[in-house]
Amino acid sequence: MLLIDCPFCGKRTESEFAYGGPALAPRPDPAALTDAEWVDWLTVPPNPLGWVEERWWHARGCGAWLTLRRHTVTHEIAEVRHGR
Repeated sequence: MLLIDCPFCGKRTESEFAYGGPALAPRPDPAALTDAEWVDWLTVPPNPLGWVEERWWHARGCGAWLTLRRHTVTHEIAEVRHGR
């Protein structure tokens, strides 16, 4: 289980949080992409090995949205930021 250090509530287990997905670059202009590229952007989530940035909502706590820098293999959390 992940232990997430909320900047407002302190260390809490991941059961208090809801996963919000990867912290992505801004949404691309659909007119600048092919249909296949647009469908891929909408439906194929990134699943890299290594460090990723993810969004987590402290649903059973303060309600803040956090951005975590987490290693997908070790689940080590290197950074927690409020907001984007």
